[in-house]
Amino acid sequence: MNLESLVSTFHSKYGTSDAPLRMFNAPGRVNLIGEHLDYNGGYVLPAALEFGTTLLIRERKDNQVAFASTNLPYEAAAGPEESYGGKTGEWTDYPVGVIVELEKLGCSLTKGYELLYHGDIPNGAGLSSSASIEVVTAYAFMSMEGCDRDPVEIAKLSQRAENQFVGVNSGIMDQFAVANGRSNHAILLMCDTLEYDLVPFETGSYKIVIANTNKRRGLVDSKYNERRSECDSALEQLQGTRPELNYLAQLTPEQFQELQGVIEDETVRKRAQHVVEENQRVLDSVAALKENNLQAFGSFMNDSHTSLRHLYEVTGDELDVMVEEFQRQEGTLGARMTGAGFGGCTVALVHEDHVEQVIAEVAVGYEKRTGLKPDFYVCGVGQGVHELKGVL
Repeated sequence: MNLESLVSTFHSKYGTSDAPLRMFNAPGRVNLIGEHLDYNGGYVLPAALEFGTTLLIRERKDNQVAFASTNLPYEAAAGPEESYGGKTGEWTDYPVGVIVELEKLGCSLTKGYELLYHGDIPNGAGLSSSASIEVVTAYAFMSMEGCDRDPVEIAKLSQRAENQFVGVNSGIMDQFAVANGRSNHAILLMCDTLEYDLVPFETGSYKIVIANTNKRRGLVDSKYNERRSECDSALEQLQGTRPELNYLAQLTPEQFQELQGVIEDETVRKRAQHVVEENQRVLDSVAALKENNLQAFGSFMNDSHTSLRHLYEVTGDELDVMVEEFQRQEGTLGARMTGAGFGGCTVALVHEDHVEQVIAEVAVGYEKRTGLKPDFYVCGVGQGVHELKGVL
């Protein structure tokens, strides 16, 4: 839906008004490399996408906040006396949670608003549709109320909204990438300290191709908790020799080779090996990108998936098949699963001259081998949350 159509939809829903209509946008995100490192003290390398969530917002004369979406049928309107509708289990929990966190920061709403959301991010694909809603809501309300719009603080309050109000125990990578992304850059982020660096990601004639396996991700929560427990066990055993160690990712691959024998269980040892080597891959990937060496970066993507498949064991048949189908195609530099695993999405770098053919052949091969129809999204690296100016 283009912006003119969105404005028309807004006016048909809320009517016309003398109050100015403003528009904001927050992207989705993809993690390019660095999987299951956020809770192990390692680096991640996410990037904002070119598609995301657009929010149209306008003041109203009362203190009610009205929520509507072009994607979902549920609508609501409530004021501060009803806690803006409270928790309902609907999609509006995400913006209402943001309002709650804004109030805690001293940026309470002083008037009512009409909001219309439009999302280009498929729900449940692991591309951070929820973080996109949270961040664009926070940025828009802070803009309307004249509050300080520090993108790091926006990421933190959005994560709190998801953790404490919505009740989803997400890390901060999603919100951070959505709030701080920059066109043609990835973000090297240390999730523990929020230290970050913008890394040039000039894809040139290559496109990011995200493929949704459309596999239901039923194992994610239990296996996620299992992997965290295994990593905790590995760290505890290593601390017997290296008491100063706080996280697995603090070890270099060379140090791990020397110490790995103290980890008694082979499976636990494999989990730790993935963490240590994946963290080094992220750093090597950053070095490659700074030299604009996309071929090397693609190779690291392939190695990352192999590690997630054989050492961390969080891929599953569908993700493995999708990656294999991409890797066998001419024009693909690299492919890997992205996200928690056991379904969800893969990310690949594909030459623009081959994108259509690669997608067509991967779709056929994947469906033939799994019985599932995949979805594909072709994009570049987009801008973090921002106001859309001069489009009304």
